[in-house]
Amino acid sequence: MFKLFGGLKQYFKVPDVIIDSPIFRLHNLFTTALLASCSLVITATQYVGKPIECIVNGLPTHPINTYCWITSTFTMPDAFQRQVGKEVAHPGVANDFDDEDAKKYYTYYQWVCFVLFFQAMMCYTPKWLWDAWEGGLVRTLSMGMNQSLVPDKDKDKKKKVLIDYLLHHVERHNSYAIRYFLCETLCLVNIIGQLYMMNHFFDGEFFSYGLRVMSFSDQNQEERVDPMVYVFPRVTKCIFHKYGASGTIQKHDSLCLLPLNIVNEKTYIFIWFWFMILAALLTVLVLYRALLLSVPSLRPKVFHWWHKLIPHEVAEALARKTDVGDWWLLYTLGDNMDPLIYREVVSELSKKIETAASNSS
Repeated sequence: MFKLFGGLKQYFKVPDVIIDSPIFRLHNLFTTALLASCSLVITATQYVGKPIECIVNGLPTHPINTYCWITSTFTMPDAFQRQVGKEVAHPGVANDFDDEDAKKYYTYYQWVCFVLFFQAMMCYTPKWLWDAWEGGLVRTLSMGMNQSLVPDKDKDKKKKVLIDYLLHHVERHNSYAIRYFLCETLCLVNIIGQLYMMNHFFDGEFFSYGLRVMSFSDQNQEERVDPMVYVFPRVTKCIFHKYGASGTIQKHDSLCLLPLNIVNEKTYIFIWFWFMILAALLTVLVLYRALLLSVPSLRPKVFHWWHKLIPHEVAEALARKTDVGDWWLLYTLGDNMDPLIYREVVSELSKKIETAASNSS
């Protein structure tokens, strides 16, 4: 199991150059690793047992297991409300009386591992896009100045190169910020889209799945129906037809155990809670970014709040003389440079921008 998940540990390392927000990384790295891990666990059936075991009389077990796995099994929804051991043998298992409309078929379990892997790739897409668009700009500009123990000669040279670049590229970084904010918005769209996809995948049962699980323990023992068993049944039915010796079609009714659904139900309850939390965090983040774009007076306050060593008047001057793209690039550079060096760079840059503006006027 350690070897199985060993390749995922790299996603949890703190990056040496930070070009995004913690919530952005939660979506792109943690959620991707989470979904990929779930897909690996469900795929590796040797660790969780056989995915299906059917009980049938007069027929070999293996072909029936294979048939019921690749087609589908079903339950009787009204049988979930009946008393187990007296009215029904298992939750959802009862006589169907050849009523096709009363059956609830389960076809998703063959596809769970593939869907989870597809979801993981969708969660990684915003990071892939942002890495391609960012192009290592912050890494290039920070030039290893994240440590204070930089020789003065090298430090002065790097500071000059950085300030010269920022002076000659003022008001040219709007696309940099817009693309990043677009990637964060794409994260929110992805999570909401995946919630709808999973709800459709589970026949409209996913949206309320977590709420029903939470309220399950508060219900009376005699009246409650486990929502996890309803969405992920552990015992189902399967019908197999074959020709008899004289050519008559024979119907074989089998009872199928789905041990893999024990893993599925726990996996998706965790995914439900995580996706709801992540959707809330991303919604707040996107609204916050919209405020930064639409209310310029908020930017110097945010700049000073996150970079305490920068005087408020310097933050005001930079926000006044630069566009949102320049402001965001400077804001990001602050997370990748030593605070003292960063203060020197920002203060000197502010003075030069003010001087250039006064000379041009």
